[in-house]
Amino acid sequence: MKKIVIIVLSVLVLGSLLVTGCPSPAPAPAPPGKELNLYGIDPLTLDPAVSGEMTSHGYVMELFSGLVRLDDNLEPVPDIAQSWQLSDDGRTYTFHLRRGVKFHDGRPVTAADIKYSWERACRPETASQTAASYLNDIVGAEEVLAGRATELSGARVIDDYTLEVTIDAPRSYFLAKLSYPTAFVVDRNNVASGKDWWHQPNGTGPFRLKQWQKNSLLVLEKNELYYGQIPKVDTVVFHLYAGVPINMYETSKIDTASVAVSYIDKVSDKSGPFYQDLKVFPELSLSYIGFNTTRPPFDDANLRRAFALAIDKEKLVSLVFRDMAQPARGILPPAMPGYNENLIGLGYDPELAKELIANSSYDDVANLPPITITTLGQGGLISGSLEAIIGEWRQNLGVEVKVRQLEEARFMYHLEEEVDEMFFSGWVADYPHPQDFLGLLFHSGAEYNYGGYSNTEVDSLLDRAGVELERQASLALYRQAEQKLVSDAASIPLWFGKNYVLVKPYVSGYELNPLGIAMLNRVSIKPH
Repeated sequence: MKKIVIIVLSVLVLGSLLVTGCPSPAPAPAPPGKELNLYGIDPLTLDPAVSGEMTSHGYVMELFSGLVRLDDNLEPVPDIAQSWQLSDDGRTYTFHLRRGVKFHDGRPVTAADIKYSWERACRPETASQTAASYLNDIVGAEEVLAGRATELSGARVIDDYTLEVTIDAPRSYFLAKLSYPTAFVVDRNNVASGKDWWHQPNGTGPFRLKQWQKNSLLVLEKNELYYGQIPKVDTVVFHLYAGVPINMYETSKIDTASVAVSYIDKVSDKSGPFYQDLKVFPELSLSYIGFNTTRPPFDDANLRRAFALAIDKEKLVSLVFRDMAQPARGILPPAMPGYNENLIGLGYDPELAKELIANSSYDDVANLPPITITTLGQGGLISGSLEAIIGEWRQNLGVEVKVRQLEEARFMYHLEEEVDEMFFSGWVADYPHPQDFLGLLFHSGAEYNYGGYSNTEVDSLLDRAGVELERQASLALYRQAEQKLVSDAASIPLWFGKNYVLVKPYVSGYELNPLGIAMLNRVSIKPH
């Protein structure tokens, strides 16, 4: 996830938007129990070095792999790497690769392929907007990212199956960062075939790309050469923009379906046909409003606090989301290490909000400059949640906020140059560590700090927390940093998400992990 690693609006918001398009042609019939049918939309890219949002990630994670992955407990475990050792100073990792790992075309994967993939991701011509956040700890990465070098000095190939990696300081989250697609291995011959090489990717993941008709159909087939758990289904068919997912589910055109807010009554009715199929998966995600702190009026902390205090999050979640989400006082979701039950949020207080505006450099709302919020969308329709929030600002503050929508690719990958006074977005964890939220979104100069927020005290706390290897001491520093961010209204945390999904009773193993990803090689289907 995901530039924007995992910046997406909640599936609860998007569910009603992803319903347009023409019916997809039916693929060739598969034997009973050998084909999984899913709803989908086109990926923006299948290049792991570039992928930075959840839609593309969902496909990339099936087609490619890296040295490590996250297990069911979201802990880093070996993947292409079989094992590793860490030096006494905590800075040098020696990775030993599995023998027999092959690309889809049968070519063996070597340590040189890993090094090449990381260097390619960092090179400016690749235009990765994720490498600076996920590979930056490796010694020499900054030089490659800046175009001053072409090789990572901190990555050394010892032999075909041994890679030595040196990072700039001991970091408890380094291995977890390597589970992100930016660090996945790609085939240099595949890349050399042309700029659209990823339309026919030669990956190492459990599935191969069999067919892709844009706006219509995307088909994955199992990779018999996969070194891990070989998929139990022969094909996974994604019907792209093929209709309303829950209607397709009801007519058995697809085997699972995400549930939008507008359908929650229908699926939660215990006497209805869907209740037994409903699964709820917790997600380490945050929806929030970001401020552009580099220009008026939100360079004034009192204005930021006032806009935060004017939103009734409890009411928003209850009425707009029908309690399918959890109001957020802070930035770190529940179940995230470092989550602070005692964090002091700004709460809901319209009268205090008005006082803050009166005590700000603007004195009165009449003196505020025009305010626009940037959001994902097209065609003039905005989400019910954003509409409700704008309504509260109008009612509680007397402020009119305009909306500017960006089409998906522009919003996901070019928000930095497009952002107005505010932006409405979200973040799903890439790994279960506070740095993935606090450091990546709010450290000065961070890749995803689109509002340009800068606070030297916060930076110092985050820097100290990042190199503190004693777990509880590190988490305490992260909690301090989060409290300062919330008190300073660096953003407006809105809600933490959950995934509501319908799964047919004949489908086993389909589960979304807290990162919102389903590992499809675990899915099996009983004849039905």
